[in-house]
Amino acid sequence: MEVDRQIQRALVTKATLRDDDYEENPLAEISSLARTAGAEVVGSVQQRLVRPHPATYLGKGKVEEIAARAEELEADVIIADNDLSPAQARNLEKVTSRTVIDRSELIMDIFSQRACTPQARLQVELAQLRYSLPRLKRLWTHLSRYQGGIGMRGPGEKQLEEDKRLIRRRIQLLTRKLKRLEGKNETAAAQRESEFVIALVGYTNTGKSTLLNRLTGSEELVEDKLFATLDTRIRRWTLAKNRHVLLTDTVGFIKHLPHHLVASFHATLADAQNANILFHVVDAASPSAESQMDTVRRVLRELNCQGKETWIVFNKWDKVPEERLIDARFLEETLLPREREHVVRVSAHSGQHLDELAEATLERLKREERTIDLEVPHARGDVVAFIQQNGRILEQDYRSEGIVLKAALSRARMAKLKSLFPEGFEPRPKESWEA
Repeated sequence: MEVDRQIQRALVTKATLRDDDYEENPLAEISSLARTAGAEVVGSVQQRLVRPHPATYLGKGKVEEIAARAEELEADVIIADNDLSPAQARNLEKVTSRTVIDRSELIMDIFSQRACTPQARLQVELAQLRYSLPRLKRLWTHLSRYQGGIGMRGPGEKQLEEDKRLIRRRIQLLTRKLKRLEGKNETAAAQRESEFVIALVGYTNTGKSTLLNRLTGSEELVEDKLFATLDTRIRRWTLAKNRHVLLTDTVGFIKHLPHHLVASFHATLADAQNANILFHVVDAASPSAESQMDTVRRVLRELNCQGKETWIVFNKWDKVPEERLIDARFLEETLLPREREHVVRVSAHSGQHLDELAEATLERLKREERTIDLEVPHARGDVVAFIQQNGRILEQDYRSEGIVLKAALSRARMAKLKSLFPEGFEPRPKESWEA
C-alpha cells in the first residue's frame, strides 16, 4: 500500500568535476528527474571541483551554503546529481538536517513508480536491494524521520525489519525468479525468429512511444516525463499488404544509469541485441542531442550492439527552432560513417515524413527476401495461404497436378516454409511436373 504524502520540496545540487563534459544546463536533467519522481524543485546549488571531497563529495563551504538554502527554502529533501557513498550521504544529512538522495537512488525511485509488469517490479526491487545493502544503517535513520518519500518506495520499509542476511536471501530469491522469467522471454523471442524485428532505442523522453503509437496505431502510455516507458512493448507495423515488421519499444537510456539497474534490466535491454536493426530515435530539438546520442552509443556498446545496423531517426524535427537548424544539421556531421547511410527526419507527433520512413523500411525488408520456385499439390492449400500471408507470389501457373509458383520470402519465413512443406524442397526427378 502506497503511503499518502504531500509533494516534497526538493533542493537539487550538482558537483561538476573538471574532466566532465560541458553541459549547457547541467541541472536540467536532475531537475526533470526530481519532478518525474513527484517533487517540487524549489532551488539549486552547483559547484565545480577538481576532485570530490572524501567526506561530503562537495566542498565544506558549499555544504554549509546548501544547508542554509535548504532552511531558507523550507526544502524537505536534498537531491544530489552525483553518486554518493553511504558515508558521504550520512555526513551531508548531519550538516543539513535533511534527507539526502543521490542520483542513483532517485532514478531507482522513479523506476519503482513506473514498473507495471511482474518482471519490471522484480527488476526494480532487485536493484534497490543491491543498492541499499551497504546503506542499511542510513535507511534506518531515513525512515525514522519520514513515512515514505522519494527514495523510500519499494522495499525500503521492509528493509527496516530485515538484517543484511535476510536482504541477501531476498536478492537470491529475486535473482532466481528473474532467471525463470528470462527463460520464458527467450522462448517468446525464439517464437519471433520468423519475424523481422526493429528495436526503438534512444535517450529517455525522445518520443519513442509516440513513434510506436503513430506507426502501429497502438495507444501506449505517452507522457512528457523521463522513463515513461519501462516495460518492453512489441507491436506490429504494417508496411504494405502482407508486409509487416515488429517494433519493440525499449526502456530509455540516460547518462550514468545506475549499474544496479543496468544489471537488473539487462534482459529488457537485451531486446536490442535480438533485433534485426535499431532505430536510434534522437530528440533533434534538444540542446543536448549530441551528448544524448553519445550516451546511447555507449550503452549499446555495453550491450554488444555496436556492430548492429542502426538507423538515425531525428524526431521532433518540426520543433527545432529556426535559429537552431544549423546546429541540428551539424548533428548529421557527427554521425558515424555507417550511421550516415540511413538518416530520417520525422515528427512522430504530427506524422511528418513517416511515410518516407515506412518506404525505406519496406525496401530494406525486400532486401531480406529470397525467391523460390515451388510445385504445390492442390491439396496443400495451407502452403499457398502461408506464402500469401508471409511473402509475395511473383508468378503462378495452375496445372492438373498442382500449382507451379515463384515466391519471395524473407530468410526466416523461408525456413518456416521449409518446415511446413519439406517435400517442396527435396530434389525431384527431371520427368516430374513437366508442362
